[in-house]
Amino acid sequence: MVSSFGFDVTTAEDGRDALQKLEARRANAILADLVMPRMDGFAFLRELTARGDQTPTVILTAMGSIEQAISLVHDLKAFWFLEKPVQPGVMRTLLDRAVQQGRLLGEADRLRRELSYQGVLGEMIGKSPPMMEVFSLIRQVAPTSASVLIAGESGTGKELVARAIHSLSPRRDAPFVAVNCAALPETLMESELFGHEKGAFTGAFERHEGCFEQAGNGTLLLDEIAEMPIGTQAKLLRVLEESKVRRLGGNRDIPVSVRVLAATNRPLDQSLRSKVLREDLFYRLNVFQIALPPLRQRKQDIPAIAATLLVQLNQKHGCRITGLSAEALQWFQRGDWPGNVRELRNQLERAAILAGAGEIGLNHLPQAAAPAAGPAGVPEDVLQVRAGLTINEVEERYLRLTLKHTNNNKRRAAVMLGLCLRTLHNKLRSYDQGKARTAASGSDD
Repeated sequence: MVSSFGFDVTTAEDGRDALQKLEARRANAILADLVMPRMDGFAFLRELTARGDQTPTVILTAMGSIEQAISLVHDLKAFWFLEKPVQPGVMRTLLDRAVQQGRLLGEADRLRRELSYQGVLGEMIGKSPPMMEVFSLIRQVAPTSASVLIAGESGTGKELVARAIHSLSPRRDAPFVAVNCAALPETLMESELFGHEKGAFTGAFERHEGCFEQAGNGTLLLDEIAEMPIGTQAKLLRVLEESKVRRLGGNRDIPVSVRVLAATNRPLDQSLRSKVLREDLFYRLNVFQIALPPLRQRKQDIPAIAATLLVQLNQKHGCRITGLSAEALQWFQRGDWPGNVRELRNQLERAAILAGAGEIGLNHLPQAAAPAAGPAGVPEDVLQVRAGLTINEVEERYLRLTLKHTNNNKRRAAVMLGLCLRTLHNKLRSYDQGKARTAASGSDD
C-alpha cells in the first residue's frame, strides 16, 4: 500500500532488522507495527530514543486505547498512532506529514553543518586552519555515539565544543548537562554524578537525581575530568562500562543512555604520569580526541571573535560599541592571551564599559600604555626574584602579584595562571595557614 503512494520504501522483518538498515540508510519517516517478532514497537521506539534518532515514526496497532496512544506519542516520541484497519487516505496524509517533518530535520542538520564551513559552529568562530580542523572533527564525530575527550588550555572553549557536538548529534533535543569536576567538593561529587536517596547521608532530606539521570538520553560533559578524585573515577568507569547507575543509599541499578564527553585543561601525558587520571578511564573516554588550539596560535581569528563578543557585550551592558580602532585591534592581536578567549572577553568587556559608545581605542585598554615603574625603575607588574628564595616563596609572590594585576579578581587570575579556581583558593589558604603557624611558633618562643 505504501509503495502505491509514491514513496521510496525499504522494508524490514521486525524492529531489530529495521535498526540495522537504519544504520546504513537514513529514512525520512518510519511506519512500524506495534506487534513484531524479536523486537516489538515499544522496544523499537525505546531504542530509537536511546540512539537519539528523531526520524518521525508512525505506529500501527489493532489494540488502541487513549492510554496507549499517550504512551506512544508522548512518552516514546512516536510521530503518531493509527488503529487497524487503516484507511488509506488517512495513512497517506499522515505519512506525507511525517516525511515532510523528516526532511525538515535533515535540512536543519545540513544548514548547521554548512555554517561550520564558513567559520561558524555553534558559538565558536574561526577561519584559521587550526579551527577549521576542529570544526571538521566535530562534524565527523557528532552524529556518532562515541565518547569524546576535549583537551585544551583554560579559556579555549572546551564546553562550546561539547555543546556543538551535542547540537549536531541525533540527541540534540535531549538535555545537555555540564558538570565542572573541579568546582565540586569531593564529599558532594558522587551525589551530583550518581544521585542519592532520601536519608542516604546527613542532609539528604529528599531523593536527588544525579547528572546521569538528568541528562536522560542526551549528553553529559564532565569538565576538568582530571580534577575528579581517583575513587570517584573508578565508580565512573563502572557506570560507563555497564550503562547503569546506582544512587547513593539505593539498592537498585538504573539504566542510563547518555553520551559522555570529557574535557581537561591539563596535558594528558602529565595527568597520566602523575596518576591524577586513571589510565583505564582515560582509554574509555579517549575514543575520539579533539585538541583545541590556544588563541596565540590562531590570532587571525581575533577580529571576528572580537566583533561577535562586542555584539553580546552591547546587549549585556546596554553599550553602543561600534568596533575596535585600528590601534586597539593591533594591540589585541599582539597579545599572547594566556587566558585565551576568556581573557580576551574580559578585556573587551572592561573596555566596552569604559567606552560606552563608539569605537574602543587604546585609551580604553588598561595595559596599552607602558606599566608604571616601581621605586627601582622596575615595572609594577614585573616580579623580581633574588637568589635563595624557596620555590614556594616565589610561587606565592607571583600569585599575589597576579592578583594585584587583576584587582583581586581570583577567577581571572586563575585563568591567567592556568589554574582551576579551587586550586588557586587552596594555594592562598595554605600560604595564610603557613604564616599563621609561623606566627604562633614565634609567640611560643
